[in-house]
Amino acid sequence: MASRVTTSEEERTTTDFRCVRCGFPVKTLYIQYSPGNIRLVKCGNCKAVADGYIECEVMILILDLILHKPKAYRHVFYNMFSKETVNFESLLWKLVLVYGMLDIYKMWVLSTNEKEYTMPASFTSFLLEFGKMLTGVMFANLIFISVLFCCTRKLLSSATIFHGWKHMLFVVVVSSYFKLFVLAMMVWEFPSSVIVIIDVFVLSSNTVALKVITNSVMSRSLLVCALAHGLKCFTSRSKAFGLQS
Repeated sequence: MASRVTTSEEERTTTDFRCVRCGFPVKTLYIQYSPGNIRLVKCGNCKAVADGYIECEVMILILDLILHKPKAYRHVFYNMFSKETVNFESLLWKLVLVYGMLDIYKMWVLSTNEKEYTMPASFTSFLLEFGKMLTGVMFANLIFISVLFCCTRKLLSSATIFHGWKHMLFVVVVSSYFKLFVLAMMVWEFPSSVIVIIDVFVLSSNTVALKVITNSVMSRSLLVCALAHGLKCFTSRSKAFGLQS
């Protein structure tokens, strides 16, 4: 029976892997003849090796992610993890928790900018201040993911491949890996302007990830991400400045 060469909705749901160059669905990434002896499968669409990252060092993948190469993002989102070996929900919520704490730290840095920080007079005051920051971060991120999800559905033509808000959240969280650089601010002293640089990199990474997942043009993906990030940034800074007063 002849193999199909279309990217129908049925293929999208039954095929786990993608070619990192063109995004075409592939049945498998390699054929293993014996332990340590594999042959990489070629894409039926572009005729190139479907995923060369299988034989590459991790550092090459990390560098390509930093350079925002779409093929690196396709490898991460489609080919890197196996559903049988990775608990995606557990990974998702762990990353959400880590990024949430980093966002709280960013808000604390902004709220103490240009003034000397003094510890709250009591533990109750500390809990109250932490609660305000936590509420602000949760509200800002809720606005962010809601705007991103709605705008993706409305403005990006291929957004129907998303299977709910958890899928969207997973793509956004994984592509926000630049937030981890905030950890360096906890060890070494940096000006608060570094937060803006980190946010710009997160924005650009989210844009590439959205373009890869939805197969949309870069300008539309940038518009959606910029709108979501802009509203989140405005909300976060409003809360941070409110804590200063």
